[in-house]
Amino acid sequence: MAPSLTAPSHTASSHAPIQPEHSAQHRDVERQFGPVAAAYLTSTPHAQGADLQRVGESFRDQPHARVLDLGCGAGHLSFAIAAHVSEVVALDLSPEMLGTVDAEAARRGLGNVRSCEAAVESLPFDDHSFDAVCTRFSAHHWADVPRALAEVRRVLRPGGRLVVIDIVGHATPVFDTRLQAIEMLRDGSHARNHSVAEWQVLLLQAGFRPGAVSTWPLPIDFEAWISRMRTPADHVAVIRGLLRAAPEGFQRHYGVQPDQSFSLDVGCFEASPM
Repeated sequence: MAPSLTAPSHTASSHAPIQPEHSAQHRDVERQFGPVAAAYLTSTPHAQGADLQRVGESFRDQPHARVLDLGCGAGHLSFAIAAHVSEVVALDLSPEMLGTVDAEAARRGLGNVRSCEAAVESLPFDDHSFDAVCTRFSAHHWADVPRALAEVRRVLRPGGRLVVIDIVGHATPVFDTRLQAIEMLRDGSHARNHSVAEWQVLLLQAGFRPGAVSTWPLPIDFEAWISRMRTPADHVAVIRGLLRAAPEGFQRHYGVQPDQSFSLDVGCFEASPM
């Protein structure tokens, strides 16, 4: 029998409680994304991309696998994987996002997608319960990346696999500071885009053996980007100013256009527990 599209009855792990500052970040994420859940189902950067197909097809030979999708958003990665595996647990902080996932999974006939409302820093699952853990465009919102990675390592089975896809920061501090400011102004729940080097260190420190790394540019239509997040007009004006006044090297790297459309850098990191 296919698993039902409902959250599990347990919603907290037995580990140390979430810190107050982390809870505040979780509330920011819920407030920011709940009202715009439907927009993320049709958002081009989230709904499309060769990485979706590539990650999904990488599970083609694992029909019995159980996979956890962290910060699933509207569920695009869960849906791409679900066609090839036994079960996907789509986890997110936002009940509105999970409602979108449930409805779309039912529409697509994906009875093996199950939603779960929880924080990545406190996963409500037994040790070694998943064959793989994946996340796409979520980690830059996480309140505590090291703790989340420790939880991932705990729930992964020996020989399991972690795939992280996220916007990455710039290795040059002056460029990175501008990028993080733009991201924060656009989305108040933004925490940090970690650089490629930072991700490598974070994975090693969490007990993972880093594997393949790939990067590519993600074109951003400025108007759609700010509209999807309902960015306040005064913040939009500052973002435009930061892009217009950015150093030539920044503008060249991010392909800033006259209308302030640009590109972000995306990284894909694969790892396995040591």
